Amino acid sequence: MTSPWANWAGNQTARATRVAHPETQAELGEVLRAAAGEGLRVKAVGSGHSFTPAAATDGLRVELDRMTSLVRVEGDLVTVQAGMPLAKLNATLAAHGLAMPNLGDIDAQTISGALSTGTHGTGAAYGCLPTFIEALELVTADGSVLRCSATEQPELFAAARVNIGALGVLTSVTLRCVPAFVLRADERPAPLADVWSGLDEHIAENDHFEFYWFPYTDRVQMKRNNRVEVSDRPLAGWRRWLDDDFLSNTVFGGACRVGRTFPAVVPAVSRISARALSARTYTALSHDVFCTPRRVRFVEMEYGLPRAALREAFDGLRSVVAGLPFRVQFPVEVRFTAADDIWLSHGHGRDNAYVAIHQFVGAPYEEYFRRFEAITTALGGRPHWGKMHYRDAASLSQAYPRFTDFVAMRDKLDPGRLFANAYTDRILGP
Repeated sequence: MTSPWANWAGNQTARATRVAHPETQAELGEVLRAAAGEGLRVKAVGSGHSFTPAAATDGLRVELDRMTSLVRVEGDLVTVQAGMPLAKLNATLAAHGLAMPNLGDIDAQTISGALSTGTHGTGAAYGCLPTFIEALELVTADGSVLRCSATEQPELFAAARVNIGALGVLTSVTLRCVPAFVLRADERPAPLADVWSGLDEHIAENDHFEFYWFPYTDRVQMKRNNRVEVSDRPLAGWRRWLDDDFLSNTVFGGACRVGRTFPAVVPAVSRISARALSARTYTALSHDVFCTPRRVRFVEMEYGLPRAALREAFDGLRSVVAGLPFRVQFPVEVRFTAADDIWLSHGHGRDNAYVAIHQFVGAPYEEYFRRFEAITTALGGRPHWGKMHYRDAASLSQAYPRFTDFVAMRDKLDPGRLFANAYTDRILGP
């Protein structure tokens, strides 16, 4: 048996019978055919930043750590192998004077994992990261290489951009990028009431807007990022270290450990944290603003909601937090994205508001997550595929208009369920 695998949060573990590290599509095809012949199920893994068991297998684990290269750059179209981490992608694009149009706040994921689960940032004009895909290639259960785009196998393209690893192994993606750009970041504490009174304006008037609510308080941290021509206000190195490294990781991690041991202090810590935040405004290249280090381990649930349902969901969440038999240690993150046409995208056919809830590793979370999920499900919520949730295929089929089309595509490409596991059996059907 191989060494055990665990995800970043440590809440998912598995031990595969065998591990493969293919370097080419041809080698991957041979590996998949051999696994099918032996009756081994297959899952490809990236950096393990999903909180679900999407990548867990006791059969063959395929690691893409030898498929991380830049393939080609043609103007603003950039093709990379699917095992490339986002941090490496950002550096590669910057070296060519390019950037992703939008990003989430973590860059440790592989391209394949981030795209396949519908990873997103925030910004009313931007869909999830898979909306930036122009074409992709994946190797299917019989070892075939399929290429698709909006004009070449468009139905497959609509399904494969967010595929949860159920259709095959993603091996390369072509991304439509933009010229490298500078963002002015404005981050400041504010009363929660100020967010609600000006929410439409905050969303419409900023390229990228989000806020973090501190449980047990009426305070938030607002983040507004907007494009500017030049980086004329860089953040001093000491200030970046103080805010993003020492306070957000070292100090916050220590506070979480104290709160896990002594839950009664958590509300006071949250109130102090909310009041202690100071405003800052700075400029930097886009990926340096979007992405920040995250060393404090946590588990997470995130739901995409119709934007009009945000306030009801948020008020329900506050009631849940107040009524829990344990304390919530992490701020709640709220972001906004544009609609898209990807079959299993959380933003399929609608503008979304996303609410992400977290809990420090080792602290209780299930009642918190389940009660919040009940609220969001009733409001048309769709769970982020890389975050924890308790939904099944019967429930999800009501939330996604093209759910049955995706399942039919899966039946076509993987009738023997080579890429299935207990998680996909639950969310897509066995």
